[in-house]
Amino acid sequence: MISSAADRAAGTLPRPEPGAYQPTLMWWGYTWRFLLMAAISAVVWANVDPDHRTDHVALDLLGGAACFALVAWRRRWPVPVAVVTAAVSCVSILAAGPATLALVSLATRRRWREVLPLGVISVAGAQAFLITYPTVDSEPWWLTLSTNALVLSAAIAWGMFIGSRRELMWTLRARAERAEAEQELRAAQSRLSERSRIAREMHDVLAHRISHISMQAGALSYRDDLSAHDLRGGLGVIRDAANAALTDLRDVLGVLRETSGEVDHRPQPTFAEISALVDDALAAGMRITFEDDVAGQVPAPLGRTAYRIVQEGITNARKHAPDAEVTIGLEGSPGDRLTVTVSNPLGFAASAPAAPGSGLGLIGLRERAELGGGVLDHGRVGGTFRLRASLPWPA
Repeated sequence: MISSAADRAAGTLPRPEPGAYQPTLMWWGYTWRFLLMAAISAVVWANVDPDHRTDHVALDLLGGAACFALVAWRRRWPVPVAVVTAAVSCVSILAAGPATLALVSLATRRRWREVLPLGVISVAGAQAFLITYPTVDSEPWWLTLSTNALVLSAAIAWGMFIGSRRELMWTLRARAERAEAEQELRAAQSRLSERSRIAREMHDVLAHRISHISMQAGALSYRDDLSAHDLRGGLGVIRDAANAALTDLRDVLGVLRETSGEVDHRPQPTFAEISALVDDALAAGMRITFEDDVAGQVPAPLGRTAYRIVQEGITNARKHAPDAEVTIGLEGSPGDRLTVTVSNPLGFAASAPAAPGSGLGLIGLRERAELGGGVLDHGRVGGTFRLRASLPWPA
């Protein structure tokens, strides 16, 4: 595994500690290592002069048995075990196998400050061993020294190759795990972004529809002078608004249930539909003053943001000041900024109880504006509540 979250974020892999990439040994791993140590000790025994094999039998057997047992802890204490086994191999034929395995195991750590001193100790120990146990064929000391240095260098090189391969495999696995983690993170971020977008759309659309229904129902509950025809007409308006809200809700839930992974491309509102939005509000009984001083064709993303801002402004006014006159102003031109202003006086008594609000709509609008590089502010200005957005309009 990758060592820390900071390494994931930075995209770098630190060099692992040797214990991180050493494989776990099973029974077969222990078996063939034991057999290999026994074979090395046997080869050394066969090359020792028979006249000297029995000089120190008890010491040889005791030291060899101790090294066979001690080498089991070579991963926990690699340097001490390697030094001890190398020292004991000077006076014990049977310790040759464990000393070789301890040297190779230490070399897999690929730390020169550990490998070089032990290599020198091992060569010196091999020379001392020949003094204690002369071989069958006597050779010049320099040839014996060269042979020992070559054999021990090959053992060290083999151990470093094994360690390098283990570290490479660890790095490949760690990179694969990091790639999978990054992919999962990107997928989670995409899901969160899509859920946030759906939540904004759901609020913007359904809040507008339901506030319309609430206002119409509240108005009908306070009117006792309506004829049966007018009452049926008002109820028909509520029915149509409720059906439209159900249709919008069905569309949003359809996106949430979509499992194909394809991006949904449902038609989105445009800047040109703001006039129809205002007309619907006027038909519902609101008083609105609408001024459109925009010059040029508004891009689709910018127009959609402006539409949602006007929609939220009308919804808020319908909820909190249903009897107030709403003023909507649009102005801007390409290469400058598009300014959207929705305001209404404060202190107007409603003819029916206002629909509850959560305040999430304004938060969503601010996120929309900031995503497009604009700013949005709202609050009281004198005796008026004003919602104002300034959005960049590329040339």
